[in-house]
Amino acid sequence: MILIKLRALIVDDSRVMRHVTMKNLKKTGLAEFTFTEADDGLDALRKMESGDFHLAFVDWYMPQMNGVDFIRNVKNLAKQQDIEAIPMMMITSERTLGRVQEAMDEAGADDFISKPYTQMELTKKVDRLVQNAVDVRIRQMRKDQQNAAPVSKSVFAKLFN
Repeated sequence: MILIKLRALIVDDSRVMRHVTMKNLKKTGLAEFTFTEADDGLDALRKMESGDFHLAFVDWYMPQMNGVDFIRNVKNLAKQQDIEAIPMMMITSERTLGRVQEAMDEAGADDFISKPYTQMELTKKVDRLVQNAVDVRIRQMRKDQQNAAPVSKSVFAKLFN
């Protein structure tokens, strides 16, 4: 079985929780993940500027910039650059319907999972997120190809036109 290679940004102020998240994502078996860690939203934004990520898994409560504000910033930056934002999942202990709605509808998270979660629950949600990440990548590649300058004709081809 060939696994898709995906670069994932793990954003959580707890080093332990970042490692738990990475371990559980690997256990899904849905992709070959390469992880970059960020300890809050500001750190994550800096890392997004210098990295090319396919997915982000974001905690809610963090110092300096929380997860909801991070997602809003990423979505706004993508809109300004006329690109599609990467799929992002909130992973948090928050469970109230109002908070889920804030993360998904207002901030623009692509999915939401509450801690503690089961491996099966995570796998099901990450499967959809991985598919979204692949779709985003394909659409961006097609857009890039359409916007690319036409390849100049070879000297031989120019002779016959």
